[in-house]
Amino acid sequence: MTEQPFYQQQTPPQNYLVFAILTTIFCCLVPGIVSIVYAAQVNSKWVAGDIEGANHSSRNAKLWAWISFGCGLIATVFFAILAALGVFAGLLFGN
Repeated sequence: MTEQPFYQQQTPPQNYLVFAILTTIFCCLVPGIVSIVYAAQVNSKWVAGDIEGANHSSRNAKLWAWISFGCGLIATVFFAILAALGVFAGLLFGN
């Protein structure tokens, strides 16, 4: 009986692919794409035995997904403020 390498007995790190795709679609495109690229690297690095690389890609995928989410949130708040100011200006200066 051959012993399997230690990394195959552990669970691989989470790849955050779903989170990356959702933040790309609904929040901010560019950081979301970066997150998808890192998320796609996690499983292949794990299978190749690059445990540190898989963990690094997992952390980066999560980081960039959160950056994408933050950019989308900031943009939503910014445009909501602009819309509110436009409504206020229309009420104040409208005929």
